[in-house]
Amino acid sequence: MTEARRGRLQMVGAVLPRIAGKTLGKRGFGEAQLVRHWTEIVGERLAKDASPLKLNFPRGGRRDGTLRLRVAPGVALEIQHDEPVLLERINGFFGYRMVARLSLQQTGPAPSARPAPPRPLSEAEATELERRVGAIADTGLRTALLRLGAAILATQRK
Repeated sequence: MTEARRGRLQMVGAVLPRIAGKTLGKRGFGEAQLVRHWTEIVGERLAKDASPLKLNFPRGGRRDGTLRLRVAPGVALEIQHDEPVLLERINGFFGYRMVARLSLQQTGPAPSARPAPPRPLSEAEATELERRVGAIADTGLRTALLRLGAAILATQRK
């Protein structure tokens, strides 16, 4: 049997290209590094408002591509203004002119955008939750179940 890695832990970054290669390749991300290092390339501030969707290259080449970004509403103008800087960062990361231009798609918040905070529990909900887990003797378990119950109730609409 060849050297199989069954049962051993591996870093996600080491196996990502093998696992996600086909899916990312269909979107033009044959080099998964752009997606994997997006925050490092553009910075945290822009990474929370923009995420790569697709990378297209001219026929027969892997240079001067067009990178389509999903951008949060209200940020497209800022990203358009910063396009030369972003292109310089992206191409500097890869060491050649991989991307020549950006295409922006405003379709709502970027996938990495944080969801709205959950609603606060009503007094009746908090009392009922406390009653249900109050009999549990283990303090750590009771606290964990209170947090879990509160999170579940807070995501439900009244």
